[in-house]
Amino acid sequence: MKFSYRLVSSMCKVFPSGEGPKERAAHTLTGLRGETVSFQIACRWDEWGRNFGTVEVESPLPVRVRTVELSPCQYPCHLTQDEGYLATEPGLYPDLLRELGPWGFPLISGQWRSLWVDVELGEDVPAGEYPVSITLKIQGEEAGQCQMTCKVLGLSLPKLPVPRTEWFHSDCLANYYRVEVFSEKYWEIVEAFVRTAAKRHCNMLLTPVFTPPLDTAEGGERRTVQLVDVEVRDGKYSFGFEKFRRWVKMALDCGMEYIEISHLFSQWGAKAAPKIMGIADGAEKQLFGWDTDAGGQEYGDFLRQFLRALKEELRALGIEKQTYFHISDEPGMEQLATYRKAWEAVAEELSGWNMMDALSDYAFYKEGLVQQPVCALNHIGPFLEKRPQKLWGYYCTAQWEKVPNRFIVQPGYRTRILGLLMYRFQLDGFLHWGYNFYNSQYSLCPIDPYQTTDAGGAFPSGDPFLVYPGADGRPEESMRLMLMDQAMSDLCAFTALEQLAGREAALACIEGAPTFEQYPQEEEYLLRVRENVNRKIEEALHKA
Repeated sequence: MKFSYRLVSSMCKVFPSGEGPKERAAHTLTGLRGETVSFQIACRWDEWGRNFGTVEVESPLPVRVRTVELSPCQYPCHLTQDEGYLATEPGLYPDLLRELGPWGFPLISGQWRSLWVDVELGEDVPAGEYPVSITLKIQGEEAGQCQMTCKVLGLSLPKLPVPRTEWFHSDCLANYYRVEVFSEKYWEIVEAFVRTAAKRHCNMLLTPVFTPPLDTAEGGERRTVQLVDVEVRDGKYSFGFEKFRRWVKMALDCGMEYIEISHLFSQWGAKAAPKIMGIADGAEKQLFGWDTDAGGQEYGDFLRQFLRALKEELRALGIEKQTYFHISDEPGMEQLATYRKAWEAVAEELSGWNMMDALSDYAFYKEGLVQQPVCALNHIGPFLEKRPQKLWGYYCTAQWEKVPNRFIVQPGYRTRILGLLMYRFQLDGFLHWGYNFYNSQYSLCPIDPYQTTDAGGAFPSGDPFLVYPGADGRPEESMRLMLMDQAMSDLCAFTALEQLAGREAALACIEGAPTFEQYPQEEEYLLRVRENVNRKIEEALHKA
């Protein structure tokens, strides 16, 4: 039987061709209670024809084994790129994590494939070492034995110390699953996707009080998912919050901690209003949209009435401190004047409330227009030099050079390094625009994310979403989602050590002086740093 296998890091992306990945040096995983630790088993089948293998697991800990499926990347990267990419040509690359079928895992002649193994370290597990034994069989015959030891520390992983949002696009779910917005099936699907996000250390949920004006062609529109009912009579507006209350309750029940109100003005400069539907003269119609002057009196009057009603609702729900507002996404310096007008329209009403926006130019903060700037990682230098009281980070398609990101063809360490850097530079939050964006760029049409991972050839594959829409209305996870989960777990582990021994002790675990643009290009670096943190936590616990 020509079958070979290797235990490899969860940061390793196993390509079908070539010599295969390097064997993981250590066969021990260490983590805190409540953490998910992961590794992979890379397998190669060198017989003729296709076959299937089966998995038998023995462990006192819950173990989940999935296949790593290849996803199509027609636009893997931009025209230029740095050296930190695993591939630059279109092709099929590892990303999708899929549950094992009753037949097992596929063996494809002449190819390397991998199995993704998660070990759940429960909150009630006593500290100690636990064996994980995985037997691989082919046609009933044993083909390999994989042994991993999981060491559980006697401390629970703290919750994420800062907000993290991956923008949630419920219209894409309604489109893909062909369900009516706000039907019971819609709510069921939305909850499943929110619950997965919360499980993987996403603790803030974009909440569409109005249909979010994000990645929409000027003059175009996205499917209406507006949570707040609006009625206008004689210039006076009334608002219904029943669906909004249900959304908030669902979010909190799923484990979300923060509510992120969708943008009050259009993207890229706040020139117009978002699409807002309402009842006027007894009929439903669009009240505001692309033809609305964002700085005009009519929309300003509407916003003041709406925000007063919304603030009252947020106070009644007891979440006013956990709620964040946006004006407009990614304004540039050429839109400073329109952004200023939009800010002036709501500044008085939102004084004292959390406000943030993604941007790159320090002038917006310097001139007092952004309370909590969310800065692109490749432009964060000036913000770190003259640091705002609160500073977030983000990346997307434009952050393709040097800085961390999560494109499918980038190595896993380039995604996971984010947690370490967030801790070192004390970022107050992190934002990404695509948890489940299943549209083309500008939302011209829906796409099938199993076939199109690049928003129709617009963004490097993997930028638009972290989860795939499973056939049963539940998300299928990706390697990148799990790597982001590990990045946030690293941040939480640093936080745990700081609570035990102080920030200096935690910083001392970081080898060298990595920055957002210069950091070691290797998996072993992150594994060593995390082991440093784990060891120091264990030492501190023994001293306590």
